[in-house]
Amino acid sequence: MRAVTVTPGVRDSLRLVPDHPEPPTDEGAILVEALAVGICGTDHEIVAGEYGEAPPGTPDLVLGHEALGRVLEDPTGTLQKGDLVAGIVRHPDPVPCPNCAVGEWDMCRNGQYTEHGIKALPGFARDRWRVQPKFAIGLDPVLAPVGMLLEPASVVAKAWDHIERIGGRAEWQPQTVLVTGAGPIGLLAALLAAQRGLSVHVLDLATSGPKPELVAALGATYHSVPVGQLDFDPDVVVECTGAPSVVFDAMCKAGPAGIVCLTGVSSGGRTIDFDAGALNRELVLENNVVFGSVNANRRHWDLAAEALARADQDWLKSLITRRVPVEAYAEAYAAGPEDIKVVLDFQL
Repeated sequence: MRAVTVTPGVRDSLRLVPDHPEPPTDEGAILVEALAVGICGTDHEIVAGEYGEAPPGTPDLVLGHEALGRVLEDPTGTLQKGDLVAGIVRHPDPVPCPNCAVGEWDMCRNGQYTEHGIKALPGFARDRWRVQPKFAIGLDPVLAPVGMLLEPASVVAKAWDHIERIGGRAEWQPQTVLVTGAGPIGLLAALLAAQRGLSVHVLDLATSGPKPELVAALGATYHSVPVGQLDFDPDVVVECTGAPSVVFDAMCKAGPAGIVCLTGVSSGGRTIDFDAGALNRELVLENNVVFGSVNANRRHWDLAAEALARADQDWLKSLITRRVPVEAYAEAYAAGPEDIKVVLDFQL
């Protein structure tokens, strides 16, 4: 079968293997036919040799963590043949740490977790893959064109879960949300905010292309000015760029008792000048909270599946700016200037 692989740590080792071995049964009882995988910044970093870890005993890693497939067989009866399914990316560590032991593997304490297509587990960019029932998420049939968005949606479902938990520290009635960055994570964060009935604002540098229209279609307001020039103080900020200056401005912009969730990952080696004392004063005197959020556990994947199923399906389809057949895999992994979500399609 076909599989898209890299040799972790080796730049530009991306290749399509035409005769990759079938997935062994110890990967999971549920056999799945791949439909598509989404491609994100993490994949680009792995292809560039900056990140990634092959499974033990092999030099290569099958890519793909934003999965969509169709069940071929499930002897456990968890799913039925023909069901749409996505595979949870992160698995708990074998020790396990206290969080992994109770199913909160997204909050792993010792870093010994594994991740499909990223860290020590083969990914989903292959014609067939297997999954254990506890890591299989069945999807509503309506999501057949867009189910690969479930993984990024699970990330923002977790972010909103934790935002709301933190908000419960006091009487909390949020009205206004600022999302910085209109990539897939930012747009899905805005979608979940809109589903909560909040006033949503999205900030991004792009002034043309699909992003402003996608934001408007949510009933949200689009901004392309620096954070500091906004004329409101949001109750919630979801920061999705990882750009150091935007991160700092976002932390300073939240209103009293505000919550800032950082989901963007900054690259190292860049410094900015900022007044740490002023930031400290702002956070303390206004009872603000800043926290980071990454990955998701099964509860968040289930929440994300529900959110996507009740979303406008045409809007979700509009997030996918390119669908590329597996044979043109190199084109799929080359970032384009107006890409939002690129999908590697196993059925084209």
